[in-house]
Amino acid sequence: MIESIKGVNSLFSANPLSGVTETSNPVSAAAAQGTATGMSFAQVMGDMASDAANSLKLSETKSFEAIQGKASTREVVDAVMNAEQSLQTAIAIRDKVVTAYLEVARMQI
Repeated sequence: MIESIKGVNSLFSANPLSGVTETSNPVSAAAAQGTATGMSFAQVMGDMASDAANSLKLSETKSFEAIQGKASTREVVDAVMNAEQSLQTAIAIRDKVVTAYLEVARMQI
């Protein structure tokens, strides 16, 4: 299941805004500053998905180590709490993206 999260990166195209023309306004200046760092929205979302998957894997690993007696209870609890927080963040972002999509879909053309 965790490996399927890594497939999120493949959903994003290499240049998602290729057909969008740039206009001059304060928002585009802020967007240009964000692209100057080399990070696109797709990269940020892909990195977040990878971090969440890694957090879940670490939690699973620590749980198995605890069963084998190689990890303390505190390490396991910390790993599980971190994984839970990552999962809740991913769910919140998904909900916001779905809400934004539904709002755009309801717009009149």
